[in-house]
Amino acid sequence: MPELFQGRIVRRGDEAYEQARLDAVWNERKPDRHPDVIVLAENEQDVVAAVRLARAQGMPVGIRSGGHSWVGNGVRDGGMLLDLSRLQEITVDPQARTASVQPAAKGPALLEQLAPHGLFFPTGHAPTVGIGGFILGGGYGWNSRRLGPACLSIEAIDVVLADGTLVHATDQTNPALLWAARGSGPGFVGVVTRFYLALHSRPRRILRTVHNYPLALRDEVLAWTYDSLDGLAPEVEFSAKVGFSPWLDRRTVSVTATAFAETDGNPLAPLEDAPFRDRAIRAVVAQETTMTELYDYADRMTPPGMRWALDGIWADGPVEKILDAARPLFDSVPDTTSHVLWMLWGGFPERADACWSSQAKVYLSPNAGWTDPAEDLAHERWAHGELAAIQHLSKGLQFSDNNVADRFDHGLSPANAARLEEIRAQYDPQGLFRTYMTPQESTTAYAAAGSARTY
Repeated sequence: MPELFQGRIVRRGDEAYEQARLDAVWNERKPDRHPDVIVLAENEQDVVAAVRLARAQGMPVGIRSGGHSWVGNGVRDGGMLLDLSRLQEITVDPQARTASVQPAAKGPALLEQLAPHGLFFPTGHAPTVGIGGFILGGGYGWNSRRLGPACLSIEAIDVVLADGTLVHATDQTNPALLWAARGSGPGFVGVVTRFYLALHSRPRRILRTVHNYPLALRDEVLAWTYDSLDGLAPEVEFSAKVGFSPWLDRRTVSVTATAFAETDGNPLAPLEDAPFRDRAIRAVVAQETTMTELYDYADRMTPPGMRWALDGIWADGPVEKILDAARPLFDSVPDTTSHVLWMLWGGFPERADACWSSQAKVYLSPNAGWTDPAEDLAHERWAHGELAAIQHLSKGLQFSDNNVADRFDHGLSPANAARLEEIRAQYDPQGLFRTYMTPQESTTAYAAAGSARTY
């Protein structure tokens, strides 16, 4: 490495190796995959040097930004893990309403810098999510029902290519690269070291309503939310959840609506007209809240120290067909922190300048959370197996919640997936950068083989 290299190189067998490998994955369940070398980059030039080293030595490169990939996509067997977790710089230009953000910056840090300027960005729902993986995968974040997936707000990127060059990509200078950055997820063709983001106006108020209902009302509640979505303003983020609730000692079906309001009215009022409203076990009604509190609520859904397996499919109506097919999934939610999210994003117009292209009215996502390594396989099979049974309803998946290694599905439209591979052939013809995982790398396969470990 050049003399100016400021980062750290850790090789397999070094004393610091195992901790660096484990730290690269947020999930308490770590993948049983071992890179040959881990590069802890401190800046963009370290990234350039690492890519050139990997190219010279024929090492394929996996990439970690914030480490929140549930399956540890960047941690692969052999080759190099390029750890970007130290690249967290944020610079805001309030006059231009833009920000330049490095890949490991977290949502709370970005919003904290934007707030004094009356600006906002649809960051990821969990406070531990790094911008890099979140936004490359599409990025359904706070207020995305109105603002769209975060990837559509990328104006430019700085990216290190497979030949070791650092380029600035815009819609004018390198449109194919920017197109791919808007939604290709782990399949992107380079290492993004900086995102240039278009910012949005900060909401005047944030209101939150939560209703918890008995599980006996599950299908009625879910059908009502599905049918009610079109009557809610786009500024209302709307979802339901079946299973674990951090506020109650029993599993429920809950409805949550968050309004990023621009006026003095109450866009959440329609929730109080639900025909089963008087049967709520617990209710928070149009309560004013903050982004700090929203992040705290989200964080409680994924407490630290848990082993997690996630999956998800986009689906649309008729709702009775979805509920009939998904009944075995809902009926078998494990009695742990596990739950199924019913996220009513409603669809957002696709754009020709973005490869992001898988969506439907509802996103159905089983989230398995547990602590005992001996239960790994059972929870993996629940998260992925029950969705496999309703694959015929799928309109695709979100890269941020799923990996095609565990249950193959389409994260992009066929046409966009084909175009992405053409771009890869142009910019990374030797396949230096790791792309989507294979079934042999899936966490389910490791559990089935009895190779899951306790860390």
